[in-house]
Amino acid sequence: MRDDMAMRILLGISGGIAAYKSPEVVRALKKRGHEVRCVLTASGAKLVSEHALAAVSAQPVATSMWPSDGHMPHIELARWCERLLIAPATADCLAKLALGLADDLLTTLFLALEPDRKIILAPAMNPVMWQKPIVQAHLATLKSWGAQIAEPVEGLLACGESGIGAMSDPDALAAAVG
Repeated sequence: MRDDMAMRILLGISGGIAAYKSPEVVRALKKRGHEVRCVLTASGAKLVSEHALAAVSAQPVATSMWPSDGHMPHIELARWCERLLIAPATADCLAKLALGLADDLLTTLFLALEPDRKIILAPAMNPVMWQKPIVQAHLATLKSWGAQIAEPVEGLLACGESGIGAMSDPDALAAAVG
């Protein structure tokens, strides 16, 4: 049974190396009492296991817009969730969202969200990519639509470079969700 503060959280996982933190993000959200379901992009699935996410969320992981059972997961998940957290949100994912490009389940359900749904984006990318004007322009567009940005933090990245671009800590992301 959910308590008064618990929410239905949809965690979207795009294809950044920070996807390896996704099971910990699920745990942090569940520790706060939230019900969590995951949407895993094809690129994200190369970095984190669908089975690991299903185990920690205790829910099936959505990966396709085209299930064989006739359901419409982009509509069902968009209506189910109270909040959408995309972590990591890669430069590619941010661009698709800002431009309304809907070529996978995550980007399509983003367009199908009711306007009152809170959206939290957790960018994660190389520091040079993070600083590009086009990435910042996409972020500005998304912010103007009401998206909250869980700013990346400074750290050592998988590429071996240091700087701002590491995804926020799982507990910080859970706190941003509420």
